[in-house]
Amino acid sequence: MKPVSTVVIKSADEIACMRRAGHLAARAIREVTRAVAPGVTTAELDSTAETFIRDWGGVPSFKGYRGYPASICASVDDEVVHGIPGPRVLGEGSVVSIDLGVYLDGFHADAALTVPVGEVKPEVQRLLTVTVRALEAGVAAARSGGFLGDIGEAVQSVVEAAGFSVVRDYAGHGIGRALHEDPQVPNVGQSRKGMALQAGMTLAIEPMVNIGGPEVTLDADGWTVRTLDRTRSAHAEHTVAVTADGPMILTGLEGAGALY
Repeated sequence: MKPVSTVVIKSADEIACMRRAGHLAARAIREVTRAVAPGVTTAELDSTAETFIRDWGGVPSFKGYRGYPASICASVDDEVVHGIPGPRVLGEGSVVSIDLGVYLDGFHADAALTVPVGEVKPEVQRLLTVTVRALEAGVAAARSGGFLGDIGEAVQSVVEAAGFSVVRDYAGHGIGRALHEDPQVPNVGQSRKGMALQAGMTLAIEPMVNIGGPEVTLDADGWTVRTLDRTRSAHAEHTVAVTADGPMILTGLEGAGALY
């Protein structure tokens, strides 16, 4: 028998709590991405994130989750998601995805952004830009009265129109008191299909975009996901509340013109 999906609808007060967690997550992403530079190790980025989150009263959501050993995922070049920080030194021309979660006031928020390490080739920069645009399109589609398929189609359309591919084996998710809740939020789909969206749903929308094919493989560490063809990948994520007035980004910065 197929398990029944249970979506937790949040109250306005609960969404306000998640907004506080999300604001801290956004600030932590900004702090870490500012530290990205050639010669920096991914372990140093992890330390920056954990110190910042704890100094502001939060707890890193990822550390210890299902045995994960760090506070961030730092995925470099052909690594799609879940790269484990360590002694790896970032080199000029690489890209690194910083994915982190914050637990604050009883709720989680989850966010990610892929940034260049120094100067990158134009096609790589285009990958980063398209990934953010795909996230923005997915967020805009997260509307009460719509459907999960609307989000997937919005993301997929932006990515494939640019000549890139969408990872299908991993998806976004519901989020709240638990880091991962129902429903799954695929990055491909058809409009007007799938679960109906309703006010009070809170979703982590996270396109994973490859320059090459969509196929991925899992490393022996049991965590690191990388492209099968070893082409570059990028990842961007926001935690979003579905409201009667439209989507509300919970992991943005007040008055920020950029993503974080």
